[in-house]
Amino acid sequence: MTEAVLRIEKLQKNFGALKATDDVTLDLKPGEIHALIGPNGAGKSTLIAQISGGLSPDSGNIYLGQENVTGLSIAARAKRGLGRCFQISSLAMPLSVRRNVMMASQAVTGTSFSFWKQTDNDQKLLEAAEKVLARVGLEPRADVPVAELSHGERRQVEVACALALKPKVLLLDEPMAGMGAGGSERLTGFLEELKLEVPILLVEHDMDAVFRLADRISVLVYGQIIAQGSADMIRQDPLVREAYLGTEE
Repeated sequence: MTEAVLRIEKLQKNFGALKATDDVTLDLKPGEIHALIGPNGAGKSTLIAQISGGLSPDSGNIYLGQENVTGLSIAARAKRGLGRCFQISSLAMPLSVRRNVMMASQAVTGTSFSFWKQTDNDQKLLEAAEKVLARVGLEPRADVPVAELSHGERRQVEVACALALKPKVLLLDEPMAGMGAGGSERLTGFLEELKLEVPILLVEHDMDAVFRLADRISVLVYGQIIAQGSADMIRQDPLVREAYLGTEE
């Protein structure tokens, strides 16, 4: 059996009487996209925050490969290969697309972001950024300040920054959010190719994209995983249809 690159085991997170994460177990294997779906308020953001290191679980464990990373910080997990792209942008808006990606590349070297001005003439960082921008199709926009980009282009920059970290695992939180049909189609095609290089845990509301991309799907409702399986299995699951997908064809 193929060893999982990311494992979540019996994760629990309570906010008072609310069980935001209720005994969640899932994994991510090499070469796949595992989608996490569910209605608003299901606990997806809380779960992703725990996986990324922004929120500590009350119990349970998170493994990257064989290493238990449950107690590690966001930065420590990133250095171990956990890349992330969140729904709420953390880009440096006044800076160019290229500089944003160079700053992300800089994190791999362990250099503080406070010295970002020093990256301008760093040939290794420049070459790394150019390579990533070419992959996501943003080379023509490299010198444009992020603040001047469309929403869809900003999402592409966020993916580029995540890839610049050379991740072993990629967390994508609503990458299609705010994109038009054309942008979603381009990103979907890119992710289909990318998963062969970097396995992806994908949180997404665009069901067309989910059913096209996902090798496996976990459905989260009220903090619990109510179903896991292939796209076809999830599409036909009566409990999932009632709780989230609806009953109409």
